[in-house]
Amino acid sequence: MIKYYTRACNFYFGKISKEKVKKKLAIPLHGNSLVSFDTVEIISRKTIEKISIKNIKKLNNNKKKKLIFDLKKISKKKKFKNLNLSNTPILMGILNLTPDSFSDGGKFIKKNLGISHAQKLIKDGCKILDIGGESTRPGSKEVGVNEEWKRIFPILLKIKKMKRFISLDTRKSLIMEKGIKNKINLINDISGLQHDPNTIKILRETHTPFVIHHIQGNPSTMQKNPRYKNILLDIYDFFEKKIQYVRSKGINHNNIILDPGIGFGKNLKHNITLLRNISIFHSLGFPVMLGTSRKRFIKDLSGVNDSKERLGGTISSSLFAATEGVQILRVHDVNEVSQGIKVFNSLKF
Repeated sequence: MIKYYTRACNFYFGKISKEKVKKKLAIPLHGNSLVSFDTVEIISRKTIEKISIKNIKKLNNNKKKKLIFDLKKISKKKKFKNLNLSNTPILMGILNLTPDSFSDGGKFIKKNLGISHAQKLIKDGCKILDIGGESTRPGSKEVGVNEEWKRIFPILLKIKKMKRFISLDTRKSLIMEKGIKNKINLINDISGLQHDPNTIKILRETHTPFVIHHIQGNPSTMQKNPRYKNILLDIYDFFEKKIQYVRSKGINHNNIILDPGIGFGKNLKHNITLLRNISIFHSLGFPVMLGTSRKRFIKDLSGVNDSKERLGGTISSSLFAATEGVQILRVHDVNEVSQGIKVFNSLKF
């Protein structure tokens, strides 16, 4: 039997979106009338069919049934513990407490630089602080638990007093457990919950929200000739199976975020295909997060116009993601991306 996938297309925003939703000419994304769409692509591994929502009744029974099922998940209002999803995109500010992260390794590990940078990220407009003590750049090696926690704990101890939404970027269940005891709000595990077999147990017992992140391989191997049959649908199937798996292990809450993992086991063609079609993941029924900040695909596309911070490419890809309804953007340069979004929204609405 042919498996079909639904991708929301042709988005509207702001007042225009609210008017379209009110007149039932568009469907709100996750119950938010400020973001809506009126077209979908019905995708299989062999075909793509674009259709207006007003023509759903004309579809054959299999396609119609699948589309109606997916639209319910896409349009249902999302609630997330301690996080307001009504005003998106939300910016997740990156705080790397490592000596070797790919773009800012070593910048914030001395004295109080981590605290001052966290304060800057918050002032600049991030709603989520993502703290990590282990680099997962291509080719990186695993850091021991003690060393990773040694990097994180002094900063976390001070940051948690700010009473902000804190995400902990780690692959290790022991670090997760320690972080949860110190009031972090979200686990961001780049391994897709696969690195540490004890991770699921910790998440189940503590009811902690988490990100399901896609990666092919691990940081030391992921960029060695990554291959897919169909990058978009393979990752969709990965998320679908992973959601079924965590449900089977007793995790029944919906405080889950999906991240397709740009640059994590993907070449340039893979990354571009994912970005262009990112809205397909809305039909899984969870908020979508995207991290394009300073990544290599920007260099590959810009060529001689590459720069150290890759700010132009970061802002451009972030704005594109926003037009596809992506709810969370993980970025280094919060102030500049926030400025770009504000200006873009002012012109667009």
